[in-house]
Amino acid sequence: MNCEEAGILLHALIDGELDAENARAVEGHIAGCPKCAATLRDMQAIRNAIRAGASQYAAPPDLRRNIEGKLPASAPVVASRRAALKGFALGATATALAASGLLLMVTRKDAERRVLDEIVSAHLRSLQGDRLADVVSSDQHTVKPWFNGRLAGSPPVMDLTAQGFTLLGARIDYVDAKPVAAIVYRRRVHIINLFCEPALSQGESSASMQSLHGFNVRSWREKGIHLWAVSDISPDELSEFGEKFAAALKQ
Repeated sequence: MNCEEAGILLHALIDGELDAENARAVEGHIAGCPKCAATLRDMQAIRNAIRAGASQYAAPPDLRRNIEGKLPASAPVVASRRAALKGFALGATATALAASGLLLMVTRKDAERRVLDEIVSAHLRSLQGDRLADVVSSDQHTVKPWFNGRLAGSPPVMDLTAQGFTLLGARIDYVDAKPVAAIVYRRRVHIINLFCEPALSQGESSASMQSLHGFNVRSWREKGIHLWAVSDISPDELSEFGEKFAAALKQ
């Protein structure tokens, strides 16, 4: 793939619209082409700036109450034309604020769904050929240091063999056009990919479970890290994996 072909597909890559083969081809080109990699970073920066700008216009829910509290009490007379216009403007403002809040909620849900789609696509790509692991080892003390210098931070790597989840290795993958750590485990004959990236918030979040394209995805935040576990094992087993991993992480 050359730069012209990759340039056409960059937007589709960011939006998660590429099939596994084309996504792998574009990512392979970006890995060896500084120019296209810079273009991808610029596109991602523009997207992030737009998102950040949109969030600045999210009005607090008590704005209407504050506005109404500052208005003079209504006199017991027939409303004047000016009062009617003021009421109309207030109602229009409240409607616009409600609509903007709904838009941000829908946009956030769409972004979360797109990330989940990319997580499942990355999982599927890893099952093809020899893409499962770049470092193959069941020793967490071998896998964890492998990330040094490859990512901004070293992800948590836990040995859960005694709990029934065997560590196979790890690799670097791409989600939302960003490099993330992918730690690979096996449950009997099933593969579990655990994707990790630094979270914007340092707090924790309760886990959520969703099913996409025949795979289960467990998402949660722990110690400033956002984690997604994806596999074709049952939701109960995937929840067990997440709980065992979280418990080991807290030790």
